[in-house]
Amino acid sequence: MLGQVRRCRTLRDVAKIVVDVMLKPEIRDPQGEAIAGACHRLGFGEVVAVRQGKTFEIEVSDGQGQANSRVAELAAELLANPVIEEFVIRSS
Repeated sequence: MLGQVRRCRTLRDVAKIVVDVMLKPEIRDPQGEAIAGACHRLGFGEVVAVRQGKTFEIEVSDGQGQANSRVAELAAELLANPVIEEFVIRSS
């Protein structure tokens, strides 16, 4: 990167949106079950259940003011499998 100038983004340039993707409640979560078992082995007996998921932080240009709806489209088409997963969008 020698000789290159990096442009800094300001808060006005982008909107940061978070997408949380989780398995639907009716879908078995083997990884969450394994984590819950490890919690019990480590002495955290108060842990009843664990569900494992994914979090995406997405920065989008907010020039048109439609960032949330566009990210919802992106999540539905690419980030989540609608057959077994659901997602929630929140601003960061």
